Amino acid sequence: MSDSRQFVPELLAILERLDDGRTALLAPSPGLWRDPPAVGSLIRPGDTLGWIEILGVLHRVRAPEAALGIVSEAPEEIELARRQVDYGARLLSLDPNALGGALEASREAERGPTNADGTLTFTSPSSGRFYQRAAPDKPAFVEAGQIIERGQTIGLLEVMKTFTRVNYDNPKLPAKAKILKIVAADQADLGRGDVILTLEASDR
Repeated sequence: MSDSRQFVPELLAILERLDDGRTALLAPSPGLWRDPPAVGSLIRPGDTLGWIEILGVLHRVRAPEAALGIVSEAPEEIELARRQVDYGARLLSLDPNALGGALEASREAERGPTNADGTLTFTSPSSGRFYQRAAPDKPAFVEAGQIIERGQTIGLLEVMKTFTRVNYDNPKLPAKAKILKIVAADQADLGRGDVILTLEASDR
């Protein structure tokens, strides 16, 4: 693992309202598009929509404000892992009317297990290789027993040799929490929604 890390830039998808009540999310830049969420996935503001490679640099694409719904339509499956998109090309269509119980179920999942001890979970916002520290000779971002606060970095996710910070920024979790356990091992390959930390609320 190299000590010199390049952090991935981020872009917001363009939101377009459709006549049938759905929402289209459009490419914010031309480039090579990859790793979209699957049809049936719940998308909320700030969620990762995939990645656009621009002149060899990977950009993380996030859902803009007011983007809320179930992915009802995605581009046709192609054999290539990446496909060329132009600025304004439709990446996904969201159907807010298809939410049903998915939104509340997602909120419940974010609040953590419903067991009586109040344990909470913080999960990975996207797939990638998880790193607990900025470099091999650096201390871990967080440790078990530590109190963390909103916005604090808890690790890094690597995709295609670029790195994005994983921050404690889930609005459904308390502003301050005590880390009970770091579930994700250093350099573990995570999927979106995999548990990184177990927590309990803290008033300290």
